[in-house]
Amino acid sequence: MTKTVTVLSGLIRPLVESRLPDWVEPRFFMSKEEALNLSPTAEIGWFDMYDKKDMATVISAATNLKWLNSIYAGVDGMPLDLLRTRGTVVTNGAGINAVTIAEYVVMGMLTVAKGYREVVRAQERREWLIDSPGKVELFGSKALLLGYGAIGKLVEERLKAFAVDVTVVRRSPGPNALTPDQWREKLGDFDWVILAVPATPETDGMIGAAELAAMKPTATLINIARGAVVDQDALVEALNSQRIAAAFLDVTTPEPLPADNPLWRLDNAHITMHLSGRAQDKMFVRAAARFLDNLDRWHKGEAVAPQVDLTLGY
Repeated sequence: MTKTVTVLSGLIRPLVESRLPDWVEPRFFMSKEEALNLSPTAEIGWFDMYDKKDMATVISAATNLKWLNSIYAGVDGMPLDLLRTRGTVVTNGAGINAVTIAEYVVMGMLTVAKGYREVVRAQERREWLIDSPGKVELFGSKALLLGYGAIGKLVEERLKAFAVDVTVVRRSPGPNALTPDQWREKLGDFDWVILAVPATPETDGMIGAAELAAMKPTATLINIARGAVVDQDALVEALNSQRIAAAFLDVTTPEPLPADNPLWRLDNAHITMHLSGRAQDKMFVRAAARFLDNLDRWHKGEAVAPQVDLTLGY
């Protein structure tokens, strides 16, 4: 039997090695150098690395690659044009981390609404507060949700349980929905602006000085998408001048955020260091199960999922 060379990160090895079908010839790597040596032989590859430039270099060297899998939902940083030219099928991690990221959004909203940062500080000082530093209720507030994929849908579902009035942005009109050419003029209606969009040229800098100026002074911006979606300099200015009340940022530009970046010093900026997707113990388990299911589909000639549109970038 001719076997299919499949190059995989050693991090996933304990979860998949004993469950791989006999038509797969697995080769595992633990470093960029090992990945570069193995990648030209790969027909199937799972080349996830923390350094996106290293990952792109390895993918570019995989000249025989038919299918690329990734645990990452965002594919920014991958050589999408090259993959499209080569006809490589790409599956990503859309939905793998959706549960925990949606929970992070709710946590962020409650943290801001209840002034929880001040509660934690008071505990560290061993000071018994006699009043709450935050008096906002989620009940009856209004949220604008930009990005209605797996994460966005779970955010909406959870916020409805808090009786938050959620409006989503999507291309097709519908109830409680705004189209891409409508949401900017309605920004002043919302208490929460939640960013869950993919990182594409279309979304790059979509929240800038004009959008921040259009928001309510009492509004909070929540970004669990990518740092590039927001003009960070404009955001620092808006927070510093209290043009908006707060920002809850799981993502920044760059990452890690340098220690001298002004965002660290702003009391109304909450920075959670891109931890939302990692705040769980099931990420690799879910990713491995999906990959093994897709291997079966691939062998049968069926479509693997979820596939990335390499033209749109998500």
